[in-house]
Amino acid sequence: MVSRVLIGLVAAAVAVTGCGKSHTAAAPIRIASAYVMQSSGANAVAAYFVIANSGPADQLLSVRSSAGGHVLLVGPVSRGLAASLVLPELNIPGHSLTRLDPSGYHIEIERPGRLHQGTDVTLTLVFAHAGTMRVPAQVNDPAVSNGGYLGP
Repeated sequence: MVSRVLIGLVAAAVAVTGCGKSHTAAAPIRIASAYVMQSSGANAVAAYFVIANSGPADQLLSVRSSAGGHVLLVGPVSRGLAASLVLPELNIPGHSLTRLDPSGYHIEIERPGRLHQGTDVTLTLVFAHAGTMRVPAQVNDPAVSNGGYLGP
């Protein structure tokens, strides 16, 4: 009788504490193909990547770089404007892919520290709902070689 009560108490404790099953939800935001395109003598470098969002809409609020400098979210050049548009945030539609590439939205790192071909820069992305993510981005210098890597 005592052993049945003990077994019942242990089963109840497992059910209450959640030890019976492991629930891990996949993060709705995933980052792929991150790289930094270095150019010789430039005061700014661009970062590109793909954002896969399998959940509801989100916003990329800010980006920091381990290379230092000031990081900007940049939109494509609009008709009538001579320069790219700096954005306060980047809207990420739900259940979609958002590509940051040279002809559209991208990241600019102004006055970064010294970057070396083939090394990684860590980009820290801050999303409104998905939170903070750290992403390695390989430095590619097209003047030297990009190793066949063409980006996202």
